[in-house]
Amino acid sequence: MTSLPVLGAAMPLKALESHRDWIIEDQRDLELQDFITADVLNGDWMPLVEQARGLLDGYSGRLGIHGPFWGLSLANPDPELRALVTRRMEQGLAVCEALGATQMVIHSPYSTWMHNNLDNLSHARQEVVDLVHDTLDPVIARAEAANVTMVLENIEDKDPDARCDLARSFDSSAVKVSIDTGHAHYAHGSTGAPPVDYYVHRAGDLLEHIHLQDADGFADRHWAIGKGTVNWPAVFAALAQLDSKPRLIMELRDKAGIRPSAEYLRGLSLAG
Repeated sequence: MTSLPVLGAAMPLKALESHRDWIIEDQRDLELQDFITADVLNGDWMPLVEQARGLLDGYSGRLGIHGPFWGLSLANPDPELRALVTRRMEQGLAVCEALGATQMVIHSPYSTWMHNNLDNLSHARQEVVDLVHDTLDPVIARAEAANVTMVLENIEDKDPDARCDLARSFDSSAVKVSIDTGHAHYAHGSTGAPPVDYYVHRAGDLLEHIHLQDADGFADRHWAIGKGTVNWPAVFAALAQLDSKPRLIMELRDKAGIRPSAEYLRGLSLAG
């Protein structure tokens, strides 16, 4: 076992077949990506759960899933659509219960447009918070009972604090914060947001999950670590100050880059 922070990874079950031994050897954090679409969640997903259980025989690490997000907004103003988002959250939690997963990644509602308009009307900022509560409040007790933490991942977030304030408003162990390094780097390079390490500092011990991906500050690249321009020493220096021990999940478009990315960070004496 390395003395450096131990990296985990996000992948579908098909990729897990190739990376299983690497994951289990050091009991690395794992995030499964098979349960994000309506087709899967509305269908019979138990065969996927059984497949995962088989592949993870001998695994005792921290297991999570990426929750549903396509076309979904936690702050949808339409009550009928908001009810659908709540249902998707319930479906994701049901998957977590079946898998024994203890974390589910969900997406922040904050957009670049919101950043420039939340203080344009006196009620706009609170309205976003209220709408997200309307969406998530019905599932909080279930998440708490299942020992599942829903982590709010930055997507377009230009303000590192709004999402954190939203998480705090629940006053629940079931709602914490995630950072995606590539999303933060995009926001920094393209919309004038702070650099990635500032997002870590601002989240503090609310941070319980991080998607590690490299990017160029222009788009959501999900490149292997070292292929972009994220300042990794600054990011890991910020992470080293936390007591929350967030899951360090490499979320790469090309899963073949997972182990080379780990070796790259090991070479910098940052993680392994």
